[in-house]
Amino acid sequence: MPKRPTSSPRTISFSASLLRPKSEAAAKPTWSFLTLPKHASSKLPSRGPVSVRGTFNQIPFTATLQPDGNGGHWLKVESKLLKQSRSAPGDTITVEITPLSPEEEPEPKLPPDFRKALSAAPKDAQIAWKEITAVARRDWILFMTSAKKAETRASRIAKSCDMLAKGKRRPCCFDRSGMYDKSLSCPVADTD
Repeated sequence: MPKRPTSSPRTISFSASLLRPKSEAAAKPTWSFLTLPKHASSKLPSRGPVSVRGTFNQIPFTATLQPDGNGGHWLKVESKLLKQSRSAPGDTITVEITPLSPEEEPEPKLPPDFRKALSAAPKDAQIAWKEITAVARRDWILFMTSAKKAETRASRIAKSCDMLAKGKRRPCCFDRSGMYDKSLSCPVADTD
């Protein structure tokens, strides 16, 4: 009998239930999510965000897994991937993922409020932003967008521009895992 090919040691395989996020709005969200089983999440290189490539019910995808605030990770599944994979909340999904190297890290999308503030910031802040890695830029954006209140977010944006202008390459004292300040967490599943 021929040997089955084994997956790369960096490839992590698991199955998980697809969940719909709970929403207070009248319209249901068009995306879904799944939480990684502990055995899968523990194999990732960080408790914070981790960009991966892989397959979702055999459909190729690239995404950034988010920390769940409890030492694990969750995956936001956009409507396009749901359609391609013919998946719906309640389905059990087979997933294979491989963490991306720092060089493969996708460029994060700049929030409009930070883009505006950065364009008005001193040139040193703009230069620092261009010189840091995509992973560092993602951490800065996460630091700003994880704020629960609008005034906290505005304050973090101003602080970020100031710190970048002073040569800081990472936000100071920011818990990327959400385990200590609970600013990052997995969505709550809709049980209806």
